Amino acid sequence: MEKNKKAASTYSEAGVDTEAEEKGLKSLIGYIRKTFTFNEFSVMLDFGYFANILNIGNNMGLAVSTDGVGTKILVAQMMGKYDTVGIDCIAMNVNDILCVGAIPFSMVDYIALQSPEPDLLDEIGKGLLKGAEIAQISIPGGEIAQVREMIKGERDNFGFDLVGTAVGLVSLDRIIVGQNIKEGDTVVGLRSSGIHSNGFTLARKVLFEKGMLSVDSFVPELDKTIGEELLTPTKIYVPEVKEMLSSGLNIKALVHITGDGLLNLLRVKTDCGFIIDSLPEPQPIFKLIEKIGSVQKDEMFKVFNMGIGFCIIINPGDVEKVFSICRKYNTECYRIGYVHGSERKIIIEKEGLIGRDNKFFKLY
Repeated sequence: MEKNKKAASTYSEAGVDTEAEEKGLKSLIGYIRKTFTFNEFSVMLDFGYFANILNIGNNMGLAVSTDGVGTKILVAQMMGKYDTVGIDCIAMNVNDILCVGAIPFSMVDYIALQSPEPDLLDEIGKGLLKGAEIAQISIPGGEIAQVREMIKGERDNFGFDLVGTAVGLVSLDRIIVGQNIKEGDTVVGLRSSGIHSNGFTLARKVLFEKGMLSVDSFVPELDKTIGEELLTPTKIYVPEVKEMLSSGLNIKALVHITGDGLLNLLRVKTDCGFIIDSLPEPQPIFKLIEKIGSVQKDEMFKVFNMGIGFCIIINPGDVEKVFSICRKYNTECYRIGYVHGSERKIIIEKEGLIGRDNKFFKLY
């Protein structure tokens, strides 16, 4: 195990080439953008934000976003436990809908199957029900496809993929994309429940291949097995953020911290930068991945949420009200930084990192 820990692990080496993906997307987006004029429902935002909005008339916008669970599904198969991935699917979608100031109200799902195993579908359904209850949304339909030739997994006949598309509503004059951010505004971070549903290709490579651990390996610093930790459901932030949106707070931006970690702050529509000067200690699972895989800090912060799953950018005078609402929903929250300067970059002071151009670099 010591020999395996010498070489640093990266997301690219684990099999996820984000740079190639970005290059490929440019051509695809070029075609898709041409569809914006095909009907009378104007598309309000360009590509690249957490959700987009369609003008459906009467000053109302329909927010829409789609996402899946990714290779976290493989861990579910390794454990033979499928009752939480539905929560993840809903969380990844509704949390994105929140980021434009919209209230999610519905989602449809798509399940691609190797085989229509009744027990598998029953367990997935339990998670979808629980996630919908937390997010206060309906699931009015969906699709199941049997595509054995396309799907394989860790267990024969139990290979599947799960994705969803969520919608929400927002008044067109209340769209929030960071357009009113100003220097000195505060960044409040809401605690994640762990890895959430990003970076699992790297996490699995490090823990199961380099670390020679199994899903049943009990890790004292986690106080649970690796499998139990990795399958911790993605936190759904709808109840608390929904109350914040209706409470009269002057919210400047809402940011879902998913793939690319805190670099997601740079997706907001502002020319300002961010200083992150007070991050809480990340959960032990992140340190375990970093240690076993010899993963560099810049890679950890690029791939994982590092303990912060959602950010709210707000006037400093409203911070205590945000804290009060979070306490009401038992959501840990922290003042983690502030808006600073006129250059689009993020500085994470404690780690000596600067983020720009979709990457983190070491400051020293």
